[in-house]
Amino acid sequence: MASVVEYKGLRAGYHCGYCDSKEGKASCGMWAHSMTVQDYQDLIDRGWRRSGKYVYKPVMNQTCCPQYTIRCRPLQFQPSKSHKKVLKKMLKFLAKGEVPKGSCEDEPMDSTMDDAVAGDFALINKLDIQCDLKTLSDDVKESLQSEGKNSKKEEPHELLQSQDSIGEKLGSGEPSHSVKVHTVPKPGKGADLSKPPCRKAKEIRKERKRLKLMQQNPAGELEGFQAQGHPPSLFPPKAKSNQPKSLEDLIFESLPENASHKLEVRLVPASFEDPEFKSSFSQSFSLYVKYQVAIHQDLPDECGKTEFTRFLCSSPLEAETPPNGPDCGYGSFHQQYWLDGKIIAVGVIDILPNCVSSVYLYYDPDYSFLSLGVYSALREIAFTRQLHEKTSQLSYYYMGFYIHSCPKMKYKGQYRPSDLLCPETYVWVPIEQCLPSLENSKYCRFNQDPEAVDEDRSTEPDRLQVFHKRAIMPYGVYKKQQKDPSEEAAVLQYASLVGQKCSERMLLFRN
Repeated sequence: MASVVEYKGLRAGYHCGYCDSKEGKASCGMWAHSMTVQDYQDLIDRGWRRSGKYVYKPVMNQTCCPQYTIRCRPLQFQPSKSHKKVLKKMLKFLAKGEVPKGSCEDEPMDSTMDDAVAGDFALINKLDIQCDLKTLSDDVKESLQSEGKNSKKEEPHELLQSQDSIGEKLGSGEPSHSVKVHTVPKPGKGADLSKPPCRKAKEIRKERKRLKLMQQNPAGELEGFQAQGHPPSLFPPKAKSNQPKSLEDLIFESLPENASHKLEVRLVPASFEDPEFKSSFSQSFSLYVKYQVAIHQDLPDECGKTEFTRFLCSSPLEAETPPNGPDCGYGSFHQQYWLDGKIIAVGVIDILPNCVSSVYLYYDPDYSFLSLGVYSALREIAFTRQLHEKTSQLSYYYMGFYIHSCPKMKYKGQYRPSDLLCPETYVWVPIEQCLPSLENSKYCRFNQDPEAVDEDRSTEPDRLQVFHKRAIMPYGVYKKQQKDPSEEAAVLQYASLVGQKCSERMLLFRN
């Protein structure tokens, strides 16, 4: 079934939550009644993001705090010293029940600041942005299916070279909050992201030695493992004493038989038709309320089941299970963290053709000492690496928006290597190349080629597909029936924001 969207235009001047500027935030949005995973993949690669079924795009040169789409490259990811501390802290807690002393005093809690998605969802509720097409009724669905247009799926984007990753089932979560660090930066200053993460001299020497050995005998490291009958592409050798442990080694380190706690991570489709999702809904909702009240200081009345369902359970994404896709399929999921039979955290994620996209995380504040925001982000990165083994083009981990102008929201840049999306040409640029420009200006064009343009810009708006009076037609036909000049302006604005490919595939509902 084709994507069906209802464009709602520009919303500007509302309070952003990150600064006290009088300018306020500015974004364009649309209701997505249904959406294919490929269309959403292409939209987030143009700076869009969803909150429930509302899909929005910040107007970067107008909004007070520009929000740049950020993605991490999991295949090249190496955990930093602070990441390793979080993983070891979790292992000690699971193995011995050890709770770090003074953790809440010397480390900022990793979920104290508002997430961009939460802020924009609050806006949707306050502005009461209504959709005209209430539901896709059966007869409407039939008319869409009978047309048969725009249902062709595009081939996934370019493939990345496969990298070794562990073949176990990995869990996941959502990094909607800051990384904990022991050293508190000076007021108004976050971590210096223009510099590489600090490394001990000993680690650097080990790395040089390992690279030298690999150059002398490239296949030598795999010989022992291949002797056991394991293919080298799926199971990398366990880290030796002279090389750093991999992310998977740190996450899945074996626990003693008499471990104090048991942690289980379950991937559940975000659908009330799924029995596991339905049976755990009440517990998951209660956890959400506890989190919002304690961490974001929401009033209990603002955390009803309706808001929870609209924000974190409803999704426009149509679930797909193609033969060349991951075993779990594509779509929206809840990644539930069960500790001793109780849910302590839920990461809401979208699994798309090229990436795992984080949506939100909520957790039990009683377990803040475990740095669950950081821990779940590392689990999601490992989860992406595991999905990549079956689906090679699924190679990225999208972390939502990076807000450089807000010191509290810079934490996402600490997951390296990562890229920011150029807001004008929609190409990905390594974050290290972007930071000098962002220090001088809130809004930046990251693409250094002055001649470069948006390759998918709307060049033939008449080919845009419109859904009007239960009929599908090109915009070139539809506009001949319209006399309102504002209608053309709205449609052309929509076309410029979604790009030519999506405008030809998605159906723009007009009443």
